[in-house]
Amino acid sequence: MSFDSRVTRVTAFASLGILSATQDLVRSVLPSLTDAASPELVAEETLALVATVTARAAEVGLQGTLAEVVGAALLETPFLYHDYLLGGQLVAEGSEGEVEVDQSVYERLGRKMEFYGVHFPVGQFPGPRALADKLPLWMGRISPPKLPTTPGERLGETGLVDLLTTHLRLVLAFAQRVASE
Repeated sequence: MSFDSRVTRVTAFASLGILSATQDLVRSVLPSLTDAASPELVAEETLALVATVTARAAEVGLQGTLAEVVGAALLETPFLYHDYLLGGQLVAEGSEGEVEVDQSVYERLGRKMEFYGVHFPVGQFPGPRALADKLPLWMGRISPPKLPTTPGERLGETGLVDLLTTHLRLVLAFAQRVASE
């Protein structure tokens, strides 16, 4: 199997997983956050988290140049998804020609990606222990103020560490299989 086809297969597989896992996490966590939570913030923050940890899982499964290329592509997911949503909005509105793009969205996404990149370093698989240690940070970032429980308590009630661990193990196993072909 060629370098390009391996990049394509792992990137496509992991990208589908990113979107699916993000939807599952958002759907699971929103009810625990009360009506004061911003669904857009929860979705954006969750997509940044899931894209980062998925990139790390794929990188560990692939190693070397293949890992670098796929990891970089997966880290683009939040930005590309924003572009996709923006494009859909423009098509629905029947907009033609040039549209002014709000660059602050890309800056905000960049800060989120940097945050998760620091907490989930390159070359390390984000397993259950790392997720259990770091997901309370994510929960705190998506939670409205003055909830009666801590982010760690809310996280413990959801089972989201297991959900995300399953996703990451699946991406890791797929990447390892493709790398060995």
